[in-house]
Amino acid sequence: MKITALPRLVAVAALALVTSWAGLPAHAADDVVKSDNIRLEAHLDLPAGAAISSDIAFQGDYAYVGNFNGFSIYNIRNPKSPQLVSTVSCPGGQMDVTILGKLLVTSVDSSRNNDSCQSTPQSPALKDSWEGLRIFDVGDPANPRYVKSVETKCGSHTHTIVPAKGRDAKRFFYVYVSSYLPAADFPDCQPPHDLVSVVKVPVANPQAAAVVNTPVVFPDGGNETQPGLLLPTQGCHDITVYAAKDIAAGACMGDGVIFDIRDRENPRIKARTTDPNFAFWHSATFNNDGDKVVFTDELGGGVEAMCTAAQGPNRGADAIYEIRGHRLVFKSYYKISRPQTEQENCVAHNGSLLPVKGRDIMVQAWYQGGLSVWEFTDSSRPREIAFFDRGPINPSQIVLAGYWSTYYYNGYIYGSEIARGLDVLKVDDRRTNSANRVRVPLLNVQTQSRYPERGWGW
Repeated sequence: MKITALPRLVAVAALALVTSWAGLPAHAADDVVKSDNIRLEAHLDLPAGAAISSDIAFQGDYAYVGNFNGFSIYNIRNPKSPQLVSTVSCPGGQMDVTILGKLLVTSVDSSRNNDSCQSTPQSPALKDSWEGLRIFDVGDPANPRYVKSVETKCGSHTHTIVPAKGRDAKRFFYVYVSSYLPAADFPDCQPPHDLVSVVKVPVANPQAAAVVNTPVVFPDGGNETQPGLLLPTQGCHDITVYAAKDIAAGACMGDGVIFDIRDRENPRIKARTTDPNFAFWHSATFNNDGDKVVFTDELGGGVEAMCTAAQGPNRGADAIYEIRGHRLVFKSYYKISRPQTEQENCVAHNGSLLPVKGRDIMVQAWYQGGLSVWEFTDSSRPREIAFFDRGPINPSQIVLAGYWSTYYYNGYIYGSEIARGLDVLKVDDRRTNSANRVRVPLLNVQTQSRYPERGWGW
């Protein structure tokens, strides 16, 4: 989601149990409709000073949650009683977050007058404006320390940690920066912006982090003329890597792509597709084997009611593709089956896999459509397993809210609720319960690797 007009935005999640795209009555703001196999274990309100809760990363006993005014760190050793450890004020949306060791990397896609945490908004038409990555040392979770900024072309809407290869993985890592919305009068964001910024971060010396390449991934231009596009392809919105397979999936506005990332500093497209039902290729999730990918379509940019009966099941949905060499083969769409009201911003958004052996299952955020746990083992016949859905925060007008991200981590689902704060949920279902045996020490959702069957690993 790219926030460009705050007055248009929305606030929490939505509706009732049905099994088809038909009309159904609205329900009150705090009503919860859910399946019997999921329960809310804990909730913490947004910390003081936080605004628009965004993405989540995990490491050990901690969850790192971004918001448009900075980020917060939670101790989740007891998932049923999470504790706020610290909150950092450092404005600049969206504050996409990733964690590796003691380094927290954050994205700023909001033009600022400088790179400090005291910065104020400033027009990107001014050459001295700044946006890009901020890197923090969170070795002491109670006292995070800002250590480095890296300016990138058109800022950093989202970013992805990419492990270096072999022994180099202990010495440094890469960050793929996704950004867009160039303009002729923006000196640091010139069209055509068909590139990805590659940042190299030395683990022992993060102050030396720097852009090492800006490869043009669409040298002949992307999808720019398809009717109904929210924006033409200009770089990517989000990239998910599967480092062990040397591939990445790019959700690139008008295009869905698979990158070859054997040369980490020079990702190049190996497969590419478009879809007449997709308005904005937003994010991507590989299955555990890395031979399928689920792309999401953020129809309406996340700020509109796109889960109404009028929109139907194939727009603002997921598209499931099988990866066959240099081809992406479309198999089916998946969308929640509960139409939402006109007062609920709703569309496919961020989710992650559940580590269930032999099955492809993920949990996914749908803004005010709540969350859905669903299976795509049969790529042509996806089906829902569980859901949790609140009513609209404001029953008379659309206000930005709902789940930005819902991710599975070590037995629980964590939901970053834009307006309400942090939720912790538990699924109890025979189809998913084997995932409870799997423990990982680290989870940056856009940096995928094969889940172990049991025990530690990432």
